[in-house]
Amino acid sequence: MKKLLDFKYLKSDAFGGLTAGIVALPLALAFGEQTELGAAAGLYGAALIAFFAALFGGTPTQISGPTAPMTALSMLVIGGLVQAYEGSLEKALPVILMVFMLAGVFQIILGMVRAGTYIKYIPYTVISGFMTGIGVIIILTQLPLAFGYSASDDMKIVEKFKPHAEELILDRILKDEAEDGILVLEEFKETISRAENVTQEEINKEARILARNDSKTVLGSVMCLPRALQNIDWKELVLCLITIAIVFGFKKITTAVPSTLVALLAVSIGAYFFVDNYNPISAIPEGIPLPHFEVFTEFNLFELLPFVKFSLFLALLGAIDSLLTSVVADNMTKTQHKPNKELVGQGIGNMIAGFFGGLPGAGATIRTVVNIQAGGKTRLSGMITGMLLVLIVVALAPLASMIPASVLVGILITVGIGVIDYKGLRALKIMNYSESFILLLVLVVTVFYDLIAAVGIGLVLASVVFMKRMSDLSEEEVTVYDLSHAKEKEPVWEDETSIPDDIREKVVFKHLSGPMFFGFATHFKNLLSDLGDLHVVVIRMKKVPFIDQSGINALEASLEDLRAQGVLVVITGPNEEVCGKMMAMNIIPKLVSENHVFKDFSSCKVWLKELLSEEGKLDAELALLN
Repeated sequence: MKKLLDFKYLKSDAFGGLTAGIVALPLALAFGEQTELGAAAGLYGAALIAFFAALFGGTPTQISGPTAPMTALSMLVIGGLVQAYEGSLEKALPVILMVFMLAGVFQIILGMVRAGTYIKYIPYTVISGFMTGIGVIIILTQLPLAFGYSASDDMKIVEKFKPHAEELILDRILKDEAEDGILVLEEFKETISRAENVTQEEINKEARILARNDSKTVLGSVMCLPRALQNIDWKELVLCLITIAIVFGFKKITTAVPSTLVALLAVSIGAYFFVDNYNPISAIPEGIPLPHFEVFTEFNLFELLPFVKFSLFLALLGAIDSLLTSVVADNMTKTQHKPNKELVGQGIGNMIAGFFGGLPGAGATIRTVVNIQAGGKTRLSGMITGMLLVLIVVALAPLASMIPASVLVGILITVGIGVIDYKGLRALKIMNYSESFILLLVLVVTVFYDLIAAVGIGLVLASVVFMKRMSDLSEEEVTVYDLSHAKEKEPVWEDETSIPDDIREKVVFKHLSGPMFFGFATHFKNLLSDLGDLHVVVIRMKKVPFIDQSGINALEASLEDLRAQGVLVVITGPNEEVCGKMMAMNIIPKLVSENHVFKDFSSCKVWLKELLSEEGKLDAELALLN
């Protein structure tokens, strides 16, 4: 274990892990409560994935657990399987957990075949549309609950589902008789007898299950809103609104204490002492989580096969979610994660979490950022987060079970608001039509049709658009040349041959030739991340015909790094489209002054000569960066 664990930063890792665990607690409860498995499943998943993904993963500071995208897809899996098993969660549970565990197996396989290296090629527009869709799904599905409304308790809604409930009950009777060998054309007495013995209570129970499941879909939630507005439970709504207000308002006071935790504690304590008959969350069993051996003892391959596709998509979604968070961690810690090892670690975490009844998860951006900011440096921080959550399960389960459900609804609504990619939505006005169409299509399909189909359609369309663009361009790749080593390595551009030696020694030139698109974004960032000790970089964009949103994001991130290093950046030759996008995204003038953007290289050479010849002028320009 010495190779795995480093106790050099134990104190800072402990503080980071504990802080991240405090942030993870309300989110884990909320994600669990959003599904039929209950708050305990979210807590178990958060604890076990955080520990094992940290222990075996490839991003030392990453904190993992249930996330909004993974929970949204898990809801679909759970709802579909419960419906397939006659509305019984108990009957469906072994298959549900096997789907979750199999997702972990697929993630391990993805890591072993080194698929993590290729996740970065997923276009930004697809990710943006998908994440925004997830945010909208969370908000819409929680709105009826925010009003304290439950479709399964609304008899007007339940009545609409009674005919379907009767069909399902009769269908089960026929299936049972077929299995028992008594269903024959000549004799329906047994069928009639069983049908006559079905009570109104059984029909009502089935109809309530159907109403509840329907209300958890986006369309079902929207359809329920008019009834919810007519039947507002004011105490639940007030608790929800107070929670939302605290989550957003407390951040303006201080970020030292997680606002979600403050909201959870403050509103829960207030409700316990001053509100009668509020709806609590599902009970959390006391003691440590127990393994579900029925996953194996009741395993049925034929029952599992139709749902294997969900395991695969959970694996892919978790891989994307985790590796995006790994990139965030790299940017903050100036380190480099190991993507394939990270996938193996996530897979192990999800397998173990599924075995103990926990929700599947992935690397969580907010929790990872909090961990790093609080001092976390090694994998011990994530393991400490997991241990803290297990301790909470063991010691505080009875108290946690008294949390009002409306508090978690409020927290989930704030999560949905936070998941929406506002940056991508703002960029719609500067994207070309194909990029905008893909983003909006992925968003709409995610919300109103199917998460899996949304990503698949987005990837196909993005690939087609990309291939079309590439066929229209004479330049097929981007090349970068360093003028200071041009004589030894690469040729210079013709208009650079007259540059004096004193400028060559002090300025690094970066040549960009060809489109800057989503496949090049990470590569470009790496090209500008290791320039050594320098003060001035000239980025030549004369031969860049277009730049998409991923390219803009990569350029922005690289320029932020250079500015933080005190490097003066000059841009020459961008065409109108490229320059317009940089201005629309505020790269110009926020990161590169308008005075440092030149239409042609000749004027740039004159300016460079003045900059380096006049004493103190370069120092003055560099001082403006701070």
